[in-house]
Amino acid sequence: MDIISRYFPHLTDHQRQLFQQLDTEFRSWNERLNLIARTDVSNLAERHFLHSLGIAKVVEFPAGASVLDVGTGGGLPGLPLAILFPEAKFHLVDSIGKKIHAVQEMARELGLTNVTAEQIRAEQLRTKYDYIVSRAVARLATFHTWIAFRYKPGGSATNGLYYLKGGDLTEEIEESGLKAKIHDLKDFYEEEFFETKKVVFVPVTQ
Repeated sequence: MDIISRYFPHLTDHQRQLFQQLDTEFRSWNERLNLIARTDVSNLAERHFLHSLGIAKVVEFPAGASVLDVGTGGGLPGLPLAILFPEAKFHLVDSIGKKIHAVQEMARELGLTNVTAEQIRAEQLRTKYDYIVSRAVARLATFHTWIAFRYKPGGSATNGLYYLKGGDLTEEIEESGLKAKIHDLKDFYEEEFFETKKVVFVPVTQ
């Protein structure tokens, strides 16, 4: 977990402990469910937790904010962000029940009272949120149709979608017709893995 402390030096001792505990719990559940590829488990902290926290390098979720994590899988990026922003409320959704069960159990073990997890598709939700996050579950044009009406009215300029994607996104953003701002994670992280990784921000107000 040293890599997380290096890039987030202001973590409390309790937060460091939670990341360590998440590492243990995630590995245990991954043995049973393949939340991520088993070959990638040795890179869990860097390629999954730190990658998820890339969103926190471009936005700070204020106390009381509601954040929806769509297609959370094994709880990414929602669980690491919930540890980092204990005053924000996170709703993690996925269509696969077994994964949501794992997320619910991990959140319970870690005592993350700011996390709820539910087996549901984003387009079936009726609640509205300040922010939406996700790790590349579909092309941007497709994904945005699922979540376009899930925002609370009258948000600030930082409200919107923070989407973790990789590679050249020029064509994908053009195809979507959305006003999007790209943040390169290589500007924040030194590791080679982040060379092509990005956070795409799509504001609520288009």
